[in-house]
Amino acid sequence: MKTIDEYLAYLKETVQEEEAKKVLKKLEADIDLLGTKSGLSQLLSEKKLAKIVRHVRSEKELKAVQAELIKLQDWVYEKNKRVMILFEGRDAAGKGGTIKRFIQYLNPRKFRVAALQKPTEVEKGQFYFQRYLQHLPNAGEITFFDRSWYNRAIVEPVFGFCTPQEYEKFMKVVPQFEEALIDDGIILIKFWLDITKEEQEKRFEKRMKNPLKQWKLSSLDQHAHKMWSQATQYKEAMFELTHTEHSPWIIVDSNDKIKTRLESIRYVLSTIDYEGKKNAPIGLEYDPKIVYPYH
Repeated sequence: MKTIDEYLAYLKETVQEEEAKKVLKKLEADIDLLGTKSGLSQLLSEKKLAKIVRHVRSEKELKAVQAELIKLQDWVYEKNKRVMILFEGRDAAGKGGTIKRFIQYLNPRKFRVAALQKPTEVEKGQFYFQRYLQHLPNAGEITFFDRSWYNRAIVEPVFGFCTPQEYEKFMKVVPQFEEALIDDGIILIKFWLDITKEEQEKRFEKRMKNPLKQWKLSSLDQHAHKMWSQATQYKEAMFELTHTEHSPWIIVDSNDKIKTRLESIRYVLSTIDYEGKKNAPIGLEYDPKIVYPYH
């Protein structure tokens, strides 16, 4: 005679066993389906197989360069270096996702991510760069900027958030500001993640359909898509006026997210001479078709 608790435990185990059998049966059916002539044909199709192999290879390489990032971070910390990496680009260009891969395995005590909200009324009355200064890297630290002071170069003038005079003043001052940072010892890297208008539209549609990503859609996103041409004009002006020898713009073709993340990390690793770099078990040369300086 079973007690009530024993009987409930028996039912629980039985239900779990039955569910496991159902899952296993479905899996066997799926495997049988793939084993058919049509299934094998689809599974081994050249395009699909190449895509799978490329994805697996890229993920393996990504882990390897992320391990190198840890070595870079240790070097920055031990040598009291200061590194600042700016990520700019149109909406949905992949800035947040790329930063996420940069910091995925780093020591959280030795880096910061600055993703500032729109300025408050108090900040609007301050020196424009003031709210960014507090996020500059300390000794031994890496700071990643998910958008930066370059909001004033494109977003603000396109949507009328600044006056023409404020824009002109910024464009004159920013090269001097960055030169001062570099002269003070900060290692500054400026990425522009570049996507096509068609790819941006596809990513917007995916965000709208995915409830877990809808928070990424702002009220300005659709307007940004409509203002593509105006933003392009300001983007080109930004490159012309702020791409300098000491602070160049690095363009990243961001239509392929996997390549964007992998090659941008490779660029940083190839640019900074950290300790242990020569012993890297993977090539650190970035693909010049994906990552290249503005010219």
